[in-house]
Amino acid sequence: MSNTINYASKYERKLIDTFIEGSYIAPFITTNVEWLDAKNFHFTTLQVGGYKTHSLNGGWNRQPITEADKVFTVTQDRDVEFFMDKREVDESNRTATVENVSETFEKTQAVPEKDAYFFSKVATVATTNNLKTSTARNTYTSANIYSKVSAFIGKVRRYRNKGLIVYLAPELMDLLALSGELTHTMESTTIVQGGKAIQTRITSIDGTPIVEVIDDDRFYSAFDFTDGYAPATGAFKINMLACTPLTTKMVPKIASIYFFAPGEHTEGDGYLYQNRAHYDTFVFPNGKDGNIDSIYVDLDTTAVQ
Repeated sequence: MSNTINYASKYERKLIDTFIEGSYIAPFITTNVEWLDAKNFHFTTLQVGGYKTHSLNGGWNRQPITEADKVFTVTQDRDVEFFMDKREVDESNRTATVENVSETFEKTQAVPEKDAYFFSKVATVATTNNLKTSTARNTYTSANIYSKVSAFIGKVRRYRNKGLIVYLAPELMDLLALSGELTHTMESTTIVQGGKAIQTRITSIDGTPIVEVIDDDRFYSAFDFTDGYAPATGAFKINMLACTPLTTKMVPKIASIYFFAPGEHTEGDGYLYQNRAHYDTFVFPNGKDGNIDSIYVDLDTTAVQ
């Protein structure tokens, strides 16, 4: 194979724009990590003791400094390839073909799957750390939705002024729109300040953004990623999910796109498109006691059959 180009690098800006425009999780993406090797990076926590009463007899109250280094491993490694017969592709338009295939794949497959993985991973971590409630979807009404969302925000109240976002299922957003207690305007807008993002309904309660996940096929507690993504058997619909970019990160490791012309591969007389994404989502502990306390999830009580 000659003159191989990684189109993910060549069209990085365009791919990033595509992701931001179609994803609910754009605020959580970070590349600012220090990699230890091909799939691991480390996160360091620092804890210090507090004040004690000063003695007039002299001396100081020495407290410990505890530093812990935890290694995180990126596990979600995905790839796909498409073959286009030579008759279907105009060789002079090769670059446009790469962009068209990439953009279609990113919009219809890659971005939705990354959202699904993000929501399910955060929901799993919340469940593991007992940061969850379970509420039958049909018990929410326009009369109680506002108080229930407000109480939900209270579960992570210390992060309200630290970028906290609450994601809401579309059925519940409909009820919130009918609530007589909601005094803020509900608009179709973006979820990334100063940039592009997916268009959806957004409002606020107690100063916290409430974002509708209108593409609710991405909003489950677990997914089967055997072929694309689909809700896993035994998974639950997510009613509400709270997290903040301060402690929850989507970390991309590898993004590779290759496009081979006939003669540059041995798969047939046509063009070969390959796409690989290696990424993961992590929830980091707080800097006070090393616990995870910045996320919360409310799940429906009926499991997927």
